[in-house]
Amino acid sequence: MRRIPLLSLAAACLAGAALCAALPAARALAQAAPAASMRETMNIGEEPGRISTPEIVIEDGPYRRQLVYFRSSEPAGTIVIHTSERFLYLTLGDNRALRYGIGVGREGFQWSGLLKVTRKAEWPDWTPPPEMISRQPYLPRFMAGGPGNPMGSRALYLGATIYRIHGTNQPETIGHAVSSGCFRLANGDVIDLFSRANVGAKVVIRHAATL
Repeated sequence: MRRIPLLSLAAACLAGAALCAALPAARALAQAAPAASMRETMNIGEEPGRISTPEIVIEDGPYRRQLVYFRSSEPAGTIVIHTSERFLYLTLGDNRALRYGIGVGREGFQWSGLLKVTRKAEWPDWTPPPEMISRQPYLPRFMAGGPGNPMGSRALYLGATIYRIHGTNQPETIGHAVSSGCFRLANGDVIDLFSRANVGAKVVIRHAATL
């Protein structure tokens, strides 16, 4: 019978012990990765009737409204949206912009393009499109504007599409991928944007910043 040197046997035992010790850590990392990505997407539907007052703004953290350096060749008054960053920028000129935290479309509902603000509305009405109703049958077919409306306190309509930049009665969703393609801000923040952005303003939607 072949004899295994004691040193080789000891090394094998140590290697086996190290592998056993590493397996739980590897499993933990594998479980943590999906959990981290799930934090980006909130699997919740609209909540018509939930009240959110117009004063609500994001006051702390990266998604609070703030003046930032923003290198851009776009003219002042342009809206630039970076969906992957969850930020909307309103350019002010001289490489400055107001930055707002936003909620964006969940996976499969994100898009990019170049549009204009075609209309603005205070406390807009809401008519969910048939595709949304098929996904969430409990939704009303029409809901008048007001504090319980998922469209929130203000809306900026984008081109001839069904998409809008609007407020929300779910301010906790800011910074997450949750919508069906629209861009949402806390009510107080969309009121501020509404007062600054004009009908006809250029809107650039990108997945990420470009160098």
